[in-house]
Amino acid sequence: MTTSRQALVRSAARNNAEWCAAMCRAHGVTGEFGADAWAAPVRTPLYYPDAVTLGPDADPDALTTRIDTASPGASVKDSFADLDLTEAGFRVLFEAQWIYRPAAAATAAPDLEWAVVGDPDTLRAWALAWDGGAGNADLFRPGLLTEPETFVILGRSAGDTEGSVAAGAVASRSEHVVGVSNVFGRDGGPDTAWSLALHAVARLFPTLPVVGYEQGDELTVTLRHGFEPIGPLRVWTYSGQHGSRD
Repeated sequence: MTTSRQALVRSAARNNAEWCAAMCRAHGVTGEFGADAWAAPVRTPLYYPDAVTLGPDADPDALTTRIDTASPGASVKDSFADLDLTEAGFRVLFEAQWIYRPAAAATAAPDLEWAVVGDPDTLRAWALAWDGGAGNADLFRPGLLTEPETFVILGRSAGDTEGSVAAGAVASRSEHVVGVSNVFGRDGGPDTAWSLALHAVARLFPTLPVVGYEQGDELTVTLRHGFEPIGPLRVWTYSGQHGSRD
């Protein structure tokens, strides 16, 4: 990985860790930023890692001792895909690519009208649309609305200010970039959802590059929308079976 790409991945990883920290605070969980990683000492909300590395060559032993492996489901986001946590009892859950899109003028307006969610009732409607009936809408709690760098973006059909949520995303601003995650489209599919998200982000943060991470078909969609892959990441999950050190 070149120095410039590594710097981009560092920015993307830091941004992602700050978003994970915000989500954890909404659930009453406080993590801590260290030189090599952000980590939470107790189990984090569903889908969110217990640690995120912030630079290459993090110390695996020091990292895993900072998280709760006694509770099921502990995980580590290996932002540079350079750790081997098998001896600590982890296995690879999935691999993905960090993505980057330069700052640009506002994209063409999508067919949907967008707004930033500002009250608990609207956040609940957004979360139910994001969840699609899976039963995990409670993940998005009202505490997120007090996070100054978190922006929950909602899309509705033009003129339908009271209607159903058609698409959405979360934008999380950090010092050098804005991260986009949780992109979903109930109507129009992923391309409509990404058009909405990028249009809103360009209006909200016109000078900031956009980062995130994706895999599979979702990665392909982001490439159509001007992103480029900048480096791999892995998410490890605790299996409870430590490897041999012989």
